[in-house]
Amino acid sequence: MAKETERKFLVRDLSFIDLATDRIVIRQGYISRRKEGVVRVRLWNDRAFLTIKGANRGATRDEWEYEIPAEDARDMLSRCAEGRVIEKVRYIVPFEGYTWEVDQFQGCHRGLTVAEVELASEAEQPPLPSFVGEEVTGDPSYFNSNLA
Repeated sequence: MAKETERKFLVRDLSFIDLATDRIVIRQGYISRRKEGVVRVRLWNDRAFLTIKGANRGATRDEWEYEIPAEDARDMLSRCAEGRVIEKVRYIVPFEGYTWEVDQFQGCHRGLTVAEVELASEAEQPPLPSFVGEEVTGDPSYFNSNLA
């Protein structure tokens, strides 16, 4: 089992696009959204993953992730996902030794853009790029499972 520690921020401008080294189209849905944890299926360009995430404890939670056939993921999204399927474009942005993932949401969440950075521990203080605005780590309004 892996642990995921990340901080999440709203994005104040589009300057991250010019800094991005990769762009990924993501479709994801939730098979289960319980307070104890969530089960997510995600299409990541042409690859697919099934991910189980435990409950948040601050900025850290348990995480298990498995690659699955893309056709299975498409079937799960159409037949099993609760709520909405989230569509977003993820930009990978390196900044001062850290990799930022900036998600530009599409569909009903168009206009929402958030940036996340994974950390080795909650005590770590990464340098913040200029496009980063208000921190929303731990705010359930910005959990993808709640956006679905």
